[in-house]
Amino acid sequence: MEIKKIIQDSIDVKTKILNDKELLDNIVTVSGMITNTFLSGGKVLLCGNGGSAADAQHIAAELSGRFYFDRKPLDAEALHVNSSYITAVANDYSFEEIYSRLVEAKGNKFDVLIAISTSGNSPNVLKAMKKGIEKGMYVVALTGKTGGKMKNNCDTLLNVPSEDTPRIQESHILIGHIICEMVEKNLFKK
Repeated sequence: MEIKKIIQDSIDVKTKILNDKELLDNIVTVSGMITNTFLSGGKVLLCGNGGSAADAQHIAAELSGRFYFDRKPLDAEALHVNSSYITAVANDYSFEEIYSRLVEAKGNKFDVLIAISTSGNSPNVLKAMKKGIEKGMYVVALTGKTGGKMKNNCDTLLNVPSEDTPRIQESHILIGHIICEMVEKNLFKK
């Protein structure tokens, strides 16, 4: 049955993540960096396109709202949520500039930028990462198997071991949830 195959494919990717020590260690590293950023008064900015934009918004909401329990909100923002800004910059400059201009405006040294792309090659996300590095931000790339061009433009690579976009996106939100849970536990003792 096709449904069972889809579910099994998703499980198989998650099993690969479960057995990838380097990826698991990198998730711990990113969770620690985000914790330190919030402890020092910094923020987390996120960006992506399409489903990756939805994931960026989802992760930002978990951090800025709540995850498991009521607590102080954390400063996290998906950079695409202002549609007037996005359409103005895309029209006046180019779509490749939409995130880098906001990183330039909002990003500070020691803030975290989480850049999401299943291929690892989205030009507007790459430009944002390069701007984040210029500004001294801690840049995280959340990608698929190869990491694409993003793997060489980040501090930490979180590359899901798959080349299948839907399975990668399912794992991105899993990794995002793990990070949110770890950060919340690090910062707030329930």
